[in-house]
Amino acid sequence: MCLLVPFCRVTLPGQLVWIRCIHPPSGLYVEGDRSLLRHINARTAIAVVGTRSASDHGLAMAEQLGRALAEAGWPVLGGLAEGVDAAAHRGCLARNGAPIGVLGTPLDRVYPAHHRSLQEQVGRQGLLVSPSRSGCRVRPGHFAARNRWLVAFAQALVVVECPQRSGALISARWAGRMQCPVWVVPGDARRWSCLGSNALLRDGATALIHPEDLLASIGEGPLRSEESRGKHQRLMAAIGSGATFDQLVLRLQCSPAELAPQLLALECRRELLCESGLHWRKPRP
Repeated sequence: MCLLVPFCRVTLPGQLVWIRCIHPPSGLYVEGDRSLLRHINARTAIAVVGTRSASDHGLAMAEQLGRALAEAGWPVLGGLAEGVDAAAHRGCLARNGAPIGVLGTPLDRVYPAHHRSLQEQVGRQGLLVSPSRSGCRVRPGHFAARNRWLVAFAQALVVVECPQRSGALISARWAGRMQCPVWVVPGDARRWSCLGSNALLRDGATALIHPEDLLASIGEGPLRSEESRGKHQRLMAAIGSGATFDQLVLRLQCSPAELAPQLLALECRRELLCESGLHWRKPRP
């Protein structure tokens, strides 16, 4: 079943940004790095969700996923809830990644209250998104809606661990409607908090044994691609009409170990020529 996803307006000073979401509110309120809006608009982020009462294994896997996705250049979506959501965000923050917190509360509210420091960190390093204006009353339905929006913004959904009644299962159902791939971390078959996520595996979700399983499927993230393009542009500008290896190290203020593989890759793609004396130049037209 293909679900048509309408647009909703994000209000920013001096500009309008359009974000696709399900059952759109009148507007989205954001705080933090607004350049990340283009990634949720393009659905180039990965959502990691699960129970608030996760096992030690579930928490460790969520944090490991957050770290691995950040290192691969993927923004990490989560609801900033207790348990799995918080662990994934902490892993992402630890690797200087781009966490995106989709809240079920206004931006001026923190739930749970002891996540104030975590929410502030996500707002500084990544992005906070809420459909509710400051001062609005929080209702239970806001958290269920938050689970739908996580899927609307995601390229893939990872369910780490959840029981049979869980917001993560709401996200998984919406992922099925939106043709968003669902990955699930297998859990202890005897543990109540794994019954819902293990049922998703029985119903055809893809098993995630290690973060590398996911990364092998989705590849390099958009943030890594942007970083690579930036390095390429700086290197080509530094070469100019030609430069030696030592000159490039000085101009780019980088280490020889960092520069050498970049030059080799460009030489293999015939974008650069290496002449005697390790002198590099662009091919003549």
